[in-house]
Amino acid sequence: MLTWGNSPVAGDAPPDWSNKIVHATLLVGNTQLQGADCAPGAYESPRGFGITLNPSVNEAERLFAELAEGGTVRVPLEETFWAARFGVVTDRFGIPWIVNCERSE
Repeated sequence: MLTWGNSPVAGDAPPDWSNKIVHATLLVGNTQLQGADCAPGAYESPRGFGITLNPSVNEAERLFAELAEGGTVRVPLEETFWAARFGVVTDRFGIPWIVNCERSE
């Protein structure tokens, strides 16, 4: 993760942006997600989407617990007729996550 305050362009950012993120990488198993904070004045609340993860059962339980910390559980992580584990959580940043752990054959 690189914050504006620690970047080569720190002097170009507003003073209150020193802890905002220029670039961050999140590894989920073998999947790499990248993101950043919006430019000053450009933030809009996320809505109308969900990010789906398809991990193993152990990973599903760990990921769901971590995403739920400081967030809101919409559908508890549990076994369903189609999945070994399924749950929906909005993390502390307002990002909706869908965890769907498919059944092993």
